[in-house]
Amino acid sequence: MKYRLLFSLLLTTILSHAQKLNSFRPDRSLSTLADSSLTLATRNYLYLQSQLPPDRFPVAYDPARRTMKTSGSEPWVSGFYPGTLLYLYEATHDQALYEEAKRKMVVLEKEKFNKTTHDLGFMMYCSFGNADRLEASSAYKEVIVTSARSLASRFSEKVGAIRSWDSKPSQFMVIIDNMMNLELLFAATRLTGDSSFYKIAVTHANTTMEHHFRPDHSSWHLVIYDPATGAVQKKQTVQGAADSSAWARGQSWGLYGYTLMYRATRQRKYLEQAELIADYMLKHLPTDGVFYWDFQAPGIPDTWRDASAAAITCSALIELAGYTKKKTGRKYFRTAEKILAALSSPAYLATPDEAGGFILKHGVGNRPANSDIDVSLIYADYYYVEALMRYRRRSNN
Repeated sequence: MKYRLLFSLLLTTILSHAQKLNSFRPDRSLSTLADSSLTLATRNYLYLQSQLPPDRFPVAYDPARRTMKTSGSEPWVSGFYPGTLLYLYEATHDQALYEEAKRKMVVLEKEKFNKTTHDLGFMMYCSFGNADRLEASSAYKEVIVTSARSLASRFSEKVGAIRSWDSKPSQFMVIIDNMMNLELLFAATRLTGDSSFYKIAVTHANTTMEHHFRPDHSSWHLVIYDPATGAVQKKQTVQGAADSSAWARGQSWGLYGYTLMYRATRQRKYLEQAELIADYMLKHLPTDGVFYWDFQAPGIPDTWRDASAAAITCSALIELAGYTKKKTGRKYFRTAEKILAALSSPAYLATPDEAGGFILKHGVGNRPANSDIDVSLIYADYYYVEALMRYRRRSNN
């Protein structure tokens, strides 16, 4: 009760104060809230660790059924649990978190040879990339580079992109999510000096920028190309409300992806693309700071929120704010603060008994497939903790 009261009071202070701030400096009360949230997140993950079999990875927690979904190392989400553990270890220096992350990465390492998925950036860089950042290791570097080679094997010169989903030979499928996996390729160039990884990442980003975005700067989820000619065959929004709608998490993947493209290349066109996506998204951000699962979802406001889209967006905006002009950066930063405050409130931040050890409540996985609706999601946790860490670093500068 004391915890909930504290968070409610801090949230009220932050949201009422956010619009009055002209300084770029982090809000002191939100910095306090971020520290408290990291403490709670650590407590949750120590509990989550105790619930997992040694070779399994957490995927989602359904509070209605009080059941946890787990997986082996092969799905796209497998790197988020060790990655989140590493962020929390960085925040708290709790050795138990670090040891659990290393145990899970032993199980995960074999996926460096997996050439059947485009998601190796999620899987291997969120985990081994963070591990190498915290404790540089030739073994971690080898995993990163081998994983990048596996990812690069899916690149088509003709299409100018990395294949996302495998399908029939006459189709070459690319989803907006794939922008997130390019960070792995940039890391491989940095570690080896081999520019081919860099060139693949830039080519993929350029192709996606040309074909994935509508005139209003929202994006389709999926673009299908002709593998023989590179011509676009079809555009869809598979996990959204309709092909013409803006699926919230897809918009956040694009925002984050072009922000990291600017970080890696310093090419202004990527910064401008990130700003256009951000401005579109901010027009669709509800007043309470958490997106609906699709910006044009039927039934708004009586439909589901997606904490994962909010968390990804928050982390991206904190970074993007540092690259843009000061006035624009302030707008992005204050929006990130608003989202972070909302996610750090009892409405979204779970106690261990509420979500089986997961951190955030109210995520939406795949609504059209009726999969993971209004549940805790492991990738929501990862990007929320990343956002907290990014915000804390700004607070300490």
